Amino acid sequence: MDALKLRSLEGYVPPEGPVVLVVMDGVGLGPADDSNGVWLSHTPVLDGLIEGRLYTTLKAHGSAVGLPSDDDMGNSEVGHNALGAGRIFAQGASLVNDAIASGRIFAGAAWSRVRERAASGGTVHFIGLFSDGNVHSHVDQFYALLDRCVAEGFAKVRVHPLLDGRDVGPKTALQYLHPLEARLAELSAEGRDYRVASGGGRMITTMDRYDADWSIVERGWKAHVLGEGRHFASASEAVQTYYDEDDGITDQYMESFVVADEGGPVGTIEDGDAVLFFNFRGDRAIEISRAFEEAEFSHFERVRRPEVFYAGLMQYDGDAQIPRNFLVEPPQIDRTMSEYLCATGVTSFAVAETQKYGHVTYFWNGNNSGYIDEKLERYVEVPSDVIPFDLKPWMKAYEITEEAIAAVAGGEYRFIRLNYANGDMVGHTGVDPAVRIAMETVDLCLGRLLRAVEDAGGVAIVTADHGNADKLWTEKNGVRTPMVAHTTNAVPFAIRDFRGSDAVRMRDVSGAGLANVAATVITLLGYEAPDDYEPSLVEPLKKA
Repeated sequence: MDALKLRSLEGYVPPEGPVVLVVMDGVGLGPADDSNGVWLSHTPVLDGLIEGRLYTTLKAHGSAVGLPSDDDMGNSEVGHNALGAGRIFAQGASLVNDAIASGRIFAGAAWSRVRERAASGGTVHFIGLFSDGNVHSHVDQFYALLDRCVAEGFAKVRVHPLLDGRDVGPKTALQYLHPLEARLAELSAEGRDYRVASGGGRMITTMDRYDADWSIVERGWKAHVLGEGRHFASASEAVQTYYDEDDGITDQYMESFVVADEGGPVGTIEDGDAVLFFNFRGDRAIEISRAFEEAEFSHFERVRRPEVFYAGLMQYDGDAQIPRNFLVEPPQIDRTMSEYLCATGVTSFAVAETQKYGHVTYFWNGNNSGYIDEKLERYVEVPSDVIPFDLKPWMKAYEITEEAIAAVAGGEYRFIRLNYANGDMVGHTGVDPAVRIAMETVDLCLGRLLRAVEDAGGVAIVTADHGNADKLWTEKNGVRTPMVAHTTNAVPFAIRDFRGSDAVRMRDVSGAGLANVAATVITLLGYEAPDDYEPSLVEPLKKA
């Protein structure tokens, strides 16, 4: 760790109080009109920060966070990776695309094991989010895997698509399922049997995260493995039926379904099969992976645990080795800001509610679980409510603020980071009044926190990891459709320095993005940032 010890910044006097970094999750900078939930909301604190002397905007999408192109929206995972790492790393989608293009994905041990199962008569199952949202997964990557199954002569394939409606339009499932079913029907020739087997909406089926609601995973297990659930002749019939029964339902909240014929479910998971989870992002893939892999398991009654070869598209938790087998190596993120701060003896505190706790810890620390140095760090998780977020849009912002204020006032920590999840989680619901309440809650809490930082003589940084609440709807031919996905808008970056004198000024950094924040924090703490970090957004003012 001594090799990572930071050098003090010559001639700079750090603040008496802590440096506090606030991540307003999902709060981008959209147009000044009524499509923008941030602009519509009463946010005097945020407005004042934007008008301040120490303010700029940051890129939080595309190449600025390691994604393949600037058409790709950012997300909380790659955003917090960039915030914590101080550099830009190629992320999941890029890594997978490269591995597919080069053929490396099919040359490794995991695909070889899948091949062995198929050759022995086992069914190859694909489970994953089925859209081109490119946040958790991309259908093009799935189709590349499917084409390889055909090329290698796999006889039986079953697909378990999870419906998106979040990173893409809220009711777009059939746009993805119709081509899938047509493609599988076309391939079911020359001895091949390829079909959709089960599925469901991502917020109801399989894709829970951070131990928030294991019943979501249980519903997925029942549908995918046991064939338990409402039966339909096809996935598209299931979706259309759910639409017809409830005009207000959106894809992400659609109940699970099982495809069955006169003989029963067409694709339960059995001994000898192979199961591939084709999401590249880890947070919502970990729990289902554990359900397949853990011998001792108590989160729900699995009824039976088939003997399968299970692999993820990537490894979703490197420290915990989840899953044990995977097709593509994750980005190797080393020398995070937390590692440097611990090596330098800087104390730190992190707090968020369950929905974003992993972001201020695991993703912040380069996709690594646990503490770097428990003597210097403290992480606090505020349990999230298990309720649709539009029904309680204030979420746990008050509790997070209380924890952060206590940490500021206590004087033990030099660096404090926190995440307000409201803008993102409520933004994903597309419910206009709820988004406004969410934003105004964050603004109210932010004002309380800033007063505490002022009392301590500290420095506050306020930014976001990507956009979401800044786009409530899209309009086409006079028809407005709720916009529940992230945006590609820039995000705010503001510093409020309560030292009573101008100690720093903004630098003119071309193309600044989230990765520039780490060096900025290090500068404000009074240290020289590592040479290969993206440059600091501030510089000390020289005294006459």
